[in-house]
Amino acid sequence: MNALIIGYGSIGKRHYEVLGQIDLIEKIDIVTAQTLTDITTFKTLADVENLDSYDYFVIASETSKHFEQIAYLENHTKNKTILCEKPLFDEWRDVEAKNNSIYVGYVLRFHPLLQEIRSMIKEETILSAQIICGSYLPTWRPGSDYRKSYSASKKLGGGVLLDLSHEIDYAQWLFGAVSDICSRQSKVSDLEIDSDDLVVATGKTEKGVVFGMSLDYISKVPMRELNIHTNEKTIRADLINNTMTIGTKDGSIEVVDIAKFDRNDLFLKMHLAALGNKEDLCTLTEALCVMKTISIIQGQNNG
Repeated sequence: MNALIIGYGSIGKRHYEVLGQIDLIEKIDIVTAQTLTDITTFKTLADVENLDSYDYFVIASETSKHFEQIAYLENHTKNKTILCEKPLFDEWRDVEAKNNSIYVGYVLRFHPLLQEIRSMIKEETILSAQIICGSYLPTWRPGSDYRKSYSASKKLGGGVLLDLSHEIDYAQWLFGAVSDICSRQSKVSDLEIDSDDLVVATGKTEKGVVFGMSLDYISKVPMRELNIHTNEKTIRADLINNTMTIGTKDGSIEVVDIAKFDRNDLFLKMHLAALGNKEDLCTLTEALCVMKTISIIQGQNNG
C-alpha cells in the first residue's frame, strides 16, 4: 500500500514518522515545496505523476488549502481513503464525498481517557460538561517564531477556535451535536497575531447535555480538562497528566491513572483505524457538524 502526504510542516512530519512504522505501508511520498533527500517529492498535487498509484492520502497542509486539495482528489481519484488534518476547513463549506472515503484527523478520539469515558457514560444520564483547553502559543513549537506560524494568521486558517476544534469534536462525539450555543471569540492578549486567542461558549447538545467550553492561546499553565456530571457520578479527566477522578453519590472518590503513552501512539491508532475497520474515526459528516458549530461561533462574533 502506498501513501501520499500533502504538506510537510510539523504535522506532516509526524504523519510521515508514524506511517513509517506501519508494515502495511510500502511507500510514502510527499507533496511539499521543500527539497528533501531520500524522499520522493512533488511541488504540487498537479505534479504527481500517477495519483492512482496511491491508496492512502493524508492532507497535512494549512487549513486554508484543505478545500481545494480535497476537491482535487475527489475529481482525480476513486475508491481511495483520505485523511484530512483537522479542522476540515477555515470556514463553512459544503462538500460531498462521492468518489472516496474522507475522514478527519481528530486524534483525541483515540486518547485512552476519552475512550474510557465514552464507555463509562453510555448508560448514564449526563447533566452537564465543562471543557477547558489552554496553553501559551509561543511555547507550542520550540525553535520556531510563533508569529510566523499558521496559528497566528487568520488568513491561513489559524486561531484558537480552529486550532483547538478537537474539543468541539470530542464534545459532540461524547454528548451529541450542538443544538444551541452562545459564544465570545476574541483577541485579548498581547500576542503578536491577528487571529483569535480566546473562545468561551456555553450551550446545549441534542441529547440535552448543558456544556461550557473555554479555549485559549494564553494559558501559561497548560491545561486540557473535561469535567462531567451525571445523575450518579462526577468525572474529572486531565488529558495532560492522564488521570481521571471519579466521585459518586455516597462520597467515595477514585483516582485512576492511565499508563504513559507517546503522542505518536494516538496517531498510530488513528492511521491503523483509517487503514482498517474505521472505528472511532471522525467521518466527513461528523467533521461538517463540527464546522457548523464553528461557523455559528464565527457568525456570532463577526463585526
